Amino acid sequence: MLVTSAYAQTAPAAPETPAAPAGDSHAAPAGETHTETGAAHGAEHGGTFPPFDATYYPSMLLWLVITFGLFYILIKNVIVPRVGGIIENRQSRIAQDLDEAGRLKAEADAAVATYERELAAARAKSHTIAETAREAAKAKAVADRNAIEAELAAKLASAESRIGEIKAQAFAEVGQIAEETASSIVDLLIGGKATNDDIKAAVAAAKTGA
Repeated sequence: MLVTSAYAQTAPAAPETPAAPAGDSHAAPAGETHTETGAAHGAEHGGTFPPFDATYYPSMLLWLVITFGLFYILIKNVIVPRVGGIIENRQSRIAQDLDEAGRLKAEADAAVATYERELAAARAKSHTIAETAREAAKAKAVADRNAIEAELAAKLASAESRIGEIKAQAFAEVGQIAEETASSIVDLLIGGKATNDDIKAAVAAAKTGA
């Protein structure tokens, strides 16, 4: 609208084209007359590109200010709030993630400390159990050894007693056998029987001499 008004004010009126005679077959049509008028109008401005024509500078500056203002309002009211909201949401999410990471780290540290305490208690308990078992095994071994030694001592005493009895019985039987043998020898040698007292005395003397 502004460009058209300025252009209309600065552009000179186009010269009227004389009407062609009715009988002239070479008369130009209406479209050609309009083209020639446009060419003449462009020729009056010297063929300058509109953005480089000083005539259009005011309207161009006005549209530039309007466009810049609209773009500024768009950035201020739409783009900047959205970007700010995105940044705030991102910062809030990062803060929440950091808090969650700190909480998880604290829980992990507490779990590790609890595990270490339980492990130390288990080691101490196992050591105590091992010591108790070792002492109990040692005491049982000592008791078993004492019982076995007492049993062996009893068996040994019983065996020694039995051996003494067998030895005494054997000696008694040996004396009787010796008396019988001596009586038989005396009968064979002298042809007579010796008295039991003499035979016992002889056997006793032989035992004493042995």
